[in-house]
Parts: sequence; C-alpha cells; structure tokens
Amino acid sequence: MARDEGLTRRGLIGAGAASGAGIVAARLPEAAEAAPRKVDAIVIGAGLAGLAAADALRSEGRSFVVLEARDRVGGRTQNRSIGKGDVVEIGGQWVGPTQDRVLGLIDDLGLETFPTFIDGDNLYFRSANPGPLQLQRYTGTIPPANPVALGEVQLTITQLDSMAAEVPPEAPWDAPNAVEWDSQTFETWKQANTASDEARDLVDLAIQAVFAAEPRDLSLLHVLFYIAAAGGFNRLIDTAGGAQERRIVGGSQLIAIRLAKRLRPNVVLKAPVRSIRHGDGLVRVRAAGKEYEAKRAIVSIPPTLAGRIRYSPALPGGRDQLTQRVPMGSVIKCMAVYDEPFWRAEGLSGMTTSDTGPVKLTYDNSPPGDSPRGVLLGFIEGQEAREFTSASKAERREAVLTSLERYFGAQARTGVKKYLDKSWAEEVWTRGCYVGYAPPGVLVGYREALREPVGRIHWAGTETATVWNGYLDGAIESGRRAAAEVLAAL
Repeated sequence: MARDEGLTRRGLIGAGAASGAGIVAARLPEAAEAAPRKVDAIVIGAGLAGLAAADALRSEGRSFVVLEARDRVGGRTQNRSIGKGDVVEIGGQWVGPTQDRVLGLIDDLGLETFPTFIDGDNLYFRSANPGPLQLQRYTGTIPPANPVALGEVQLTITQLDSMAAEVPPEAPWDAPNAVEWDSQTFETWKQANTASDEARDLVDLAIQAVFAAEPRDLSLLHVLFYIAAAGGFNRLIDTAGGAQERRIVGGSQLIAIRLAKRLRPNVVLKAPVRSIRHGDGLVRVRAAGKEYEAKRAIVSIPPTLAGRIRYSPALPGGRDQLTQRVPMGSVIKCMAVYDEPFWRAEGLSGMTTSDTGPVKLTYDNSPPGDSPRGVLLGFIEGQEAREFTSASKAERREAVLTSLERYFGAQARTGVKKYLDKSWAEEVWTRGCYVGYAPPGVLVGYREALREPVGRIHWAGTETATVWNGYLDGAIESGRRAAAEVLAAL
C-alpha cells in the first residue's frame, strides 16, 4: 500500500490533512442523502468506540446516526502529514499481540501493519550516574540499573502481576483485597515496596508512560486492573511482544476513516451534543441545528466529557459523581523529522529511557517502506506535561530538542527539518490522553456505574473496556459491548 493511500488519493481527508484537521465535514458523505433524523440508535462520538458500535448496529440491519463534535473522525487517533506522502500519528498509534479486535478490524478494512523499529541498542540516561555511565547503551526492556535496583524492579513487576491475577477485569471491585488496594495510591504502595531511588525512578517512568499520570494520582487497584486487562505488566511496557509492537501503514487514523466510509452517510461531523432528553420512551438530542430521535443512545466519549452533557431528566447521582472522578491523563506527543534516521547508522534503535525530562522516552517513529526520512518521537507526560501545556510551541520545541540532543548528539538539533507536537489537554473534545483513570476510592465506590446503562442511555469508550482498557482494542471492545446491549433491548 502506498503511504498516502486513503489520505489524499481517495479524498477522505481534504485540505486540512497537512495540519491534522482530518476528515472535512463536507467531504465525508460523498452522497446526496442526509443522515436520518429518526433512528434506532444515536451514537455520540466518532472515535473507534463509537464507530465500532455503529458498525455492529449496521451489521444487524439497525438504523443509526453517529454525531461527532470534531471536524474529523478518529477521536484520540489523528494523522499528520510530514510531506512527500509520509504520515505520522500525533495521537494513539500502536497495536500488539492479543489485541485481536483491532488487529481483526485492520485486516477487515484492508489495512496493513509494520513493526516498530527496534534494531540496535537502546539508550539509558541517568543524571545521577557519573561520567560515561550517565548515558549507556543496552538491549532488552529494562535499562542497565545497578544490581540492587534491577532486582527491585524485577521483583516489583512480579508482585504486580501476582496481585493483578486476583483482579477480575470485568469487576475489579470484587477482588479479595479491593478495598485495601483502592484505599491507597500507587505511590504509597511503591514507597512501601521499593527502597532504592533508581528502582523507584524506573517504576515511576513506567507508570507515567502507561497512564500519562503520576503514581500519586492513581489508585493501586486501578493499576492492577489495567495490568489484568492487558494480560500482564510487560505487555504494557514492551515493544516486541507488547503493546508497542506494530504500527499501521498510512497512520492509525485510517482505521476510523475507512470505518466511517463504510457507515456513510450516517456520520455527522461538527455536531457537538450538549444535551440529551430521555425517559419518555425515546432519546432526543439536538446537534448541528438538527433534532435527532432514537430508541436508544450510546455515549462513547470519556467519562469526564460525558459528565459535561446536560441530561433531562438528570443522571442518577452515582453516575454523575463517577464522571466527576475519572480525570484524563496529561501528555504532549512530540516529533522531530530528519532527512534520514541518522541514529541507525550508529547502531541505535532510537529508543531511550531517561530520568531527566521533559522527554524521558523516545522511539524511532520513521515512516515505513522506501521513505528515506527519519522521525524521533518523544513524550512529555504527567506533571511535566501539565507544566508544559502553557508553554509556547517554540518553548516546547527548544525543550524537546534539548532532550533529544542529550541522547543522540548535536545532529538531533542541527539536522531537524520539521517539528510537531500536540498537547491533548488542549483538545477541546478530548481534554487529555491517553485515558481516563481512577484515583483511590472510585472503583470500589462507584462500581457498576462505569458501564451500567441509565434507562435508554448506554456507555462506551475505552475507559469502559474490560480487555485492553485504554487502548484502541479496548475502544472497539467497548463499542461492540454497548451495541450488543442496544440490540438486546430493541
């Protein structure tokens, strides 16, 4: 497949593609008919969860409409052109083993994947190490920490996997130690179970990389649930054999673009839903100046955004309070583009682990195939992302290039041809990434409210998934589960 296939040649992304605007509203339907106003189900949100739900309804012959606030589909996946037909993802991008739903959908839509580049040595930077030990080359997942710290990290992973095995992903509040684990932060548990600064720093980095939040933000039970939903801690942090193993040729947003094409003309863009009337046997919403009426509704947006919609009658107190307590992570995804992946000639994979920010993790994010260009990807996550959200683009660029120069030398700064980043906290219809997370007390305190329908309103979104929660696969699982609820009720 050509790198830009589905982006320009097929015309599903218009003039906004280079700036990441995505599908232009006027271009999506490519048909004279308009979306129906009376349907079996209204789906709110055209991310993978909402589109998967709509596709399941379509396959059963049910009528539907998908209402999306943005001018594009894809939710937390978003492609960006870097010119000459090459694309990078400024949002979610990776898929990996056991993510059977997203891998099956990729195949169904005629898309292809390619492996994340991992050939060569990784880099480990630790500011506390003296001289030449400050920047070390290594292979494998865990950096070359001192033996004591390395043993602690390995023991920590073993302990977490053992505890997570007791957590049922469909009902984490039913775990034998659920109250104890949900009554403390992950930070509290980490302090009690690790001793060395280096081990704690590495565990912190893993948590920041997975949740885009700090260990002090997260319930221990939520972390254990997340591990259980992925099938193990290493699945979350590994590249080969893990969640970062592969990318989609043409960019991950192509999944949503092609799925939306299958659903047209029933996907309406620039149609934010601000209120939902329900309770009289129907669900009614007004969006983009039109009234839509359905027997059921699926709200497939993060809980914090779902809580900003006005409901009439009001939601039960438990559901409303839940939406007040599931904040989004904080991440700025940053990329530097070069004429070539110069680090490969030095035997480097492009992957870095560091205790010094703002960029503490890097990857080789170069295009596949015959593209000569190289891309270094870096993440600013958690507290540092919160602090850099208010920085200017120029200030962020300078900080990111300083980090890359620290790891890859002067060429990482002098050779950069293009810089791009996105602060997902600033995205009005997302307000953070990667995923909504549960602080202490939420999972035990609100239990079924996360997924339990309220009358004729059903809840989807990757935050509600029981398998690969927080990932593309989890989004699809949640949409199909919500659609099954609707189909059973119709």
